[in-house]
Amino acid sequence: MSEKREDDTPEAKGPAKPGRRQVLALGAAAASTVVTVRPALAQAQVSIMACEIPIPDPARMGNYIAADGSVVPPGTPGAFPPPGRNLIGEEVRDAVLGGGTIPGYGYEQSQAYTNYIRRLQSGMSGFTCYASIQMSRS
Repeated sequence: MSEKREDDTPEAKGPAKPGRRQVLALGAAAASTVVTVRPALAQAQVSIMACEIPIPDPARMGNYIAADGSVVPPGTPGAFPPPGRNLIGEEVRDAVLGGGTIPGYGYEQSQAYTNYIRRLQSGMSGFTCYASIQMSRS
C-alpha cells in the first residue's frame, strides 16, 4: 500500500506561480485602471479650479469679516466688507496654499478672507470646495 506523505500535498509545496494568462490579465486590468483614473484626476482638478466659496455663507450674508476670519456685524472696526462675489477655487488655492493674495483685494483683506476660509467646517457653504483644495496639495 502506498501511503500518502504529508509533504506531497499542494500546500506543502508553497504558493503556485501565476500562469502566463493570469499575468497578462492582471497587466491588462492595471493598464485600464491607469487609463480610467488619469482622466478622473484631471476632471477633479478642473472642478477644484471652478468651485466657489461664498464669503460669508448665505446664512450670514451682509456681515463683515474680521482679520481673524470671524464673521462680525457691519461697521466693526478692523473688519472688511464681504467680497461681493463668491471666490473661485483657483484664487483660493493660490492665496491659501501659496501665501499670496486674492486678486482684486489688498493683503489684509485677503488674509481676513483666507482666515475665514480656514475656519470653514463641514456643512458650511464652501467647505467641500476648500476640502478639495486641501486634498489637491500633492
